[in-house]
Amino acid sequence: MADRGHVPVPTESTIRDWDDADPSGQTYERVLFIDSDFTELENRGGTFQECTFRGVRFNASTHTDAAFVNCTFVRCSLFDATFTGCKLLGSCFDDCTYNLLKVSGGDWSFAGLPGEDLRGTEFTGTKFREADLTGVRAGKAVLRDLDLSGASLHRADFTGADLRGSDLSTLDPLTVELKDARVDITQAMVIATSLGLDVRP
Repeated sequence: MADRGHVPVPTESTIRDWDDADPSGQTYERVLFIDSDFTELENRGGTFQECTFRGVRFNASTHTDAAFVNCTFVRCSLFDATFTGCKLLGSCFDDCTYNLLKVSGGDWSFAGLPGEDLRGTEFTGTKFREADLTGVRAGKAVLRDLDLSGASLHRADFTGADLRGSDLSTLDPLTVELKDARVDITQAMVIATSLGLDVRP
């Protein structure tokens, strides 16, 4: 399991001006990106390991089959960014903005997003095994077909969210907000059983 409390030390280099560089197929290790502009960047297969992104703008960027492993994102903007089939294993997010973020597939296991504002985002078919989603605000988010096994969901707000097809086995309905959330029949039975109800045909 990744150490969520570990903050990578960017020992190799610091990048402030991105200068339209193309990370596709490249590998960056322990690089500190400060106030860099990744707006409309197209990243195919780029790999970032133990990198720190501080104040970076990912607006309208697209990332396909890329990897951000054990990275740290601080006060970054992911407005209208798209991640398809990407690995964000063990990465941590702090005070970022996610308006219109779209994530399809990929593996975000062990990621840390405690208290982050995910309202209106779209995640489909993504792995969040043992991720820290404590206190996330995901009102009206699309969170479909997610693997949330072992994830921490305490105090999460899923008001009006679409949760259909997601693994809710670790969800305690007494500690989360589920008002107007959309679930399927199987999930409804899981939630009812968690509340101590005897569900019968």
